Amino acid sequence: LKFKEGSLYEIVGMKSSEGELVSFSTMVYAKGNVETWLSQIESMMRVTVLDQCKAAQKAFLTTPRTEWYWDFPAQAILVIDQQEWTKDTENALSKMAGDPGAVEQFHGDYAKQLEETVDLVRGQLTKLQRRCVGTLIVVGVHARDVIGILAKAGCDSPLAFEWNMQLRYYWENSNVPVRQVNAEVPYGYEYLGNTGRLVITPLTDRCYRTLMGAVHLTLGGAPEGPAGTGKTETTKDLAKALAKQCVVYNCSDQISFREMAKLFKGLSSSGAWACFDEFNRIDIQVLSVIAQQVATIQLAVQDKKTEFL
Repeated sequence: LKFKEGSLYEIVGMKSSEGELVSFSTMVYAKGNVETWLSQIESMMRVTVLDQCKAAQKAFLTTPRTEWYWDFPAQAILVIDQQEWTKDTENALSKMAGDPGAVEQFHGDYAKQLEETVDLVRGQLTKLQRRCVGTLIVVGVHARDVIGILAKAGCDSPLAFEWNMQLRYYWENSNVPVRQVNAEVPYGYEYLGNTGRLVITPLTDRCYRTLMGAVHLTLGGAPEGPAGTGKTETTKDLAKALAKQCVVYNCSDQISFREMAKLFKGLSSSGAWACFDEFNRIDIQVLSVIAQQVATIQLAVQDKKTEFL
C-alpha cells in the first residue's frame, strides 16, 4: 500500500510486487477496526481497476496506440486491448456478407499493428513497460492466429462457432463480461499487477473452454495429466484472464478436513479461486468429507447466498 507522505492513516494507492503504482480513485483511511478498513481497501481496489479500465477505454479512441500503452496500468491496457480486438473482429465478421475479404483484410491490418508493438521492444523501455509490451505481444500473437483461422474457415458471422469458442472480452454498461462458447463470467477487477501471461496453445484453449463452462455452471474443474505439463499454470492463467485471485495449495496425505474447512472459509469470504495440487494424495476418508464441504459451497454460490453453514 502507498500512504500519503507524512501520514500514517491516509492510503492513496497500491503497489504491485513488480513496482507498478496505481493511485486509488478515492483515499482510504486506516482507522478503526482493521477488518473494516482492509475491506474498504479491497472494495477501493476493484473500483480503481474499473475506473482505470473506463479511462483506458475512453483514451483508446483519441490516443495513438503506442503512446496509449504507457498511460494506464498494464492490467487495464490488456483488458481494453482484448476488448477492442473482440469488437474489431466482430465488425469484420459482420461485413463478410457485403465484403468477402473483410476478415482477410483485418488479419493483415492486425499483423501490421502487432509488428508496431514488437518494434517497441527494440527501443528504450523501463522494466515495467517492457513487461507490459511482452504480455501484449503474447496475447496479440494468439489474437492474430485466431483471425487467420477465421479467414481460413470462411466464417461470415459473429455467431460462427470458430469465433464463439474463443475467450472474448466485451464492454457493456461500463462493465467487462468475459464470454467463451455459451459461458459468461464477469471480470473480477482484482488488481494483479504487471504480470506475464502464458503462451496460448490449442490445448490451453481447450482447457479454458472446459474451465469457463465449469465456472459458468458454478462447478469445479479437474485437469488431469502427467507432471510438469502445465495444469496448475493454465488454471492460474485463466484466473489472471478473469482478474481473480488464485491460491495454489499443495495437498498431502497429512491434511485433515478441519484444515480444509479453514481454507474454504477464507476462499468463500474472499471470492478467490483455489488450485489444489496433487488432490489425489488426500486420504480417502478425508476426501469424502471435503467432497461434502465443496458441494455445500457450490450450492450456496448457485443460490447466491451471502451466508451459509
